[in-house]
Amino acid sequence: MSITVRSAVRADIPVILGLIRALAEYERAPEQAVATPELIERHLFGDTFQGRHVSSASRNGPVAECLIGEVDGTPHGFALFFHNYSTWTGRPGLYLEDLFVTPGARGNGLGKALLVRLARIARERGCARMEWNVLDWNTPALEFYRALGAEPLSEWTIHRVSGSALDRLADLDA
Repeated sequence: MSITVRSAVRADIPVILGLIRALAEYERAPEQAVATPELIERHLFGDTFQGRHVSSASRNGPVAECLIGEVDGTPHGFALFFHNYSTWTGRPGLYLEDLFVTPGARGNGLGKALLVRLARIARERGCARMEWNVLDWNTPALEFYRALGAEPLSEWTIHRVSGSALDRLADLDA
């Protein structure tokens, strides 16, 4: 068995979408996976944001990146990530939005290989840390991450504004 991790390319868009939908099924929220090929193309491989060309002076390339994990040349996992910034360390961080390995490929080292590649990218880019969220009921993932040295941050509460709440907030007078 051969495990490889590589950067995604445009031709991987259908694979990425399939893995996103499989992840949404696993996380019991398939109706929330509404990404389209066009959105994946634009935000992972394009040089536009919301349909507008963005100059390289204000943005350098895509807003997120994706790694594809393969077993014997067949995609069975992905890691989608982007950079954030820590004001306290004065350095960028790597935020892992999603990591998913298909059920049949779990336990063979593919998830670990994806995380190792992400850690190497973070180190090469001078990142102070890697961060991600895990659903509290996903015991296998929590145990997997802890075994690799990840520490849960129980003192932090994630907040989110989306959909109509985001629109209402954006429309407020400052």
